[in-house]
Amino acid sequence: MSTLRDLVEEHTGLDNADIDHLHRLAGDWQLISDLSFADLLLWVPVAPAVDQPAGGPAFLCVAQVRPTTAPTAYQDDQVGHVVLGPEVAHLEIARTQGRIWREGDPVWYGDTPARHEAIPVRRRDSDGEPGSVVAVVGRDTNLSTARTPSQLELNYLTTADDLAQMVADGTFPPPRHRGETTSAPRVGDGLVRLDAGGKVTYASPNAQSAYRRLGLAAHLVGEDLAGLTGRLASDPLDGSDATARIGAALRGEAPARMEIDARGATVLIRALPLLPAGVPIGALVLVRDITEVRRRDRALITKDATIREIHHRVKNNLQTVAALLRLQARRVPTPQARAALEESVRRVASIALVHETLALSADETVEFDGIVDRVAAAAAEVAAPEARVRMRRDGTFGVLPAEIATPLVMILNELLLNAVEHGFAEMSSDGDGEVVVAVHRFRRQLHVTVADTGQGLPDGFDPEGGGRLGLQIVRTLATGELRGAIELRPRSGGGTEAVLVVPLTRR
Repeated sequence: MSTLRDLVEEHTGLDNADIDHLHRLAGDWQLISDLSFADLLLWVPVAPAVDQPAGGPAFLCVAQVRPTTAPTAYQDDQVGHVVLGPEVAHLEIARTQGRIWREGDPVWYGDTPARHEAIPVRRRDSDGEPGSVVAVVGRDTNLSTARTPSQLELNYLTTADDLAQMVADGTFPPPRHRGETTSAPRVGDGLVRLDAGGKVTYASPNAQSAYRRLGLAAHLVGEDLAGLTGRLASDPLDGSDATARIGAALRGEAPARMEIDARGATVLIRALPLLPAGVPIGALVLVRDITEVRRRDRALITKDATIREIHHRVKNNLQTVAALLRLQARRVPTPQARAALEESVRRVASIALVHETLALSADETVEFDGIVDRVAAAAAEVAAPEARVRMRRDGTFGVLPAEIATPLVMILNELLLNAVEHGFAEMSSDGDGEVVVAVHRFRRQLHVTVADTGQGLPDGFDPEGGGRLGLQIVRTLATGELRGAIELRPRSGGGTEAVLVVPLTRR
C-alpha cells in the first residue's frame, strides 16, 4: 500500500512543508481519535473524475486511525479511497470556509450508523500565522453503541473538541522533539486536565493510580499539578524540571516528555497545551506508570553488561592461552612441533579478536571489516623474508552476528595463512605477491573469495581429501558451523583462489 507521502505527492500539489505537517498530524492524532471515540480520516482534495458533472470536488483518503476506546465506524480500510459528489459536501465546506463542520444528520455505513464531522487542517508559517487549509480530517463516530456519557467520557469529548479546534487553528500537532516517539503515554494510560491556573479539574482513574504510585494519598482534583509533581519526585532536579514543563504547557508551549521517579515507581509524563482559537485555557497531561517497563530495561542493561564482561574475560583468557602456547613453542626443540604450536597461537588469537570486538558491542554483532584487516596483517607477517606479499580487501563484510563471525574469522585466518605460507614459499627475492579478500552480499548470502598470485595448487591436489589440518578446519567450519560451501581451485592467471559461500539467515 502507498504511504501518505506517496499518495499526497502523486495526487496533489502540496509542498514538503505541508506534507511534513500532515505526517506529524498522523503521528499524533491517535490522541484525538481516542478522546473522540471516533475514527479519523485524513482527506486531501484531488482533481475530480473526468465523468463527474460540473467538475465537482473530490477527496482522497491518505491516512486513517481507529479509536482504541470505542468501536470503529469502518470495517474496511479507507486509505486510497476517493469520494465525490454528495459524500464530500461536509469536507468541502470545512475546506472552503475553514471551520469545523458538525451540523449534518447521521449517515449509514452498511448496518452502522455514524455521525460525520469535518475538521480543516492548517499549517502555521514561519511567522506563526495560520496558513490556508491543506487537508481535512473527517471525524466519524460509530453511533451503534451510543449511551449516556460518564464523567470520563464527557471530559474526553471536551478535550477532543479543544484539540480539534487547535488542528483547525494550526497549533496541533505540537513540534516533535529530537529522539522522541509518539508511542506513549496514550489516553487510556492516564489523563489529567488542568485549568488556566494549573489546577486539576479532572483526573482519570489510571492517572490517579499513577500518582498514588508516586506517593500521593489525596485525590488529584483541585491540586496544583506542577507543584505537586515537583514535590513528589525523588530527585529535586527532576521535580523542578517537571514543574517547569507543566508550567510551560500552561503558557502554550509543548515541552518534551519526561520521567518522574519516586518511591521505586516511575511515571512518564507528557504535557500538552490547550489553545483553542489561540487562547490558553489550560493543559492536558498524559501519564503512564512505566515502573515495570523500566525494571525490565534495567534488567536488560545489566544482562548486556554481563555479556560484554563475559566476552572481555573470554578474550583475556584466550590471549593468556595464546601466550602460554607461544612460550611453549619457544622451548620445543622440534621444528615441526614448534610450527604446530605457532599455528595454534594464531588460531586462538583470531578467535580472541572476535570476542574483543563483542566486548565493545552493544549487541551480539560485530563490524567484521576491522577484524579481517587485523587477521590479514598478522598473516602477512608470516610470509618468508624474501617474499613481499601485499594484503588487500575488496568490498565490505559489514555487520555480522557472533555465530557467523567466530567460525568465519577462523576460516579466513587459515586461508590467508595457507596463501602466504604455501603460495609464496618458493618466491624469488625480486618477486611481489598479492592476496585479495573479495566479498559481496547476494541473495542473503555472503560470497567471499581469497585469491593469491602464488605458485598455485600442487599437482594431484585433492581439495576433498585429507590434506593439511588447516584445510580440514576450513571444511569443517564452512560446511558444519556455517552451513555453507567452500571450493579451492586454480586462479585464472596463476595462483589459487578459495571461494566461500555463507548463508546469512540461520536455519
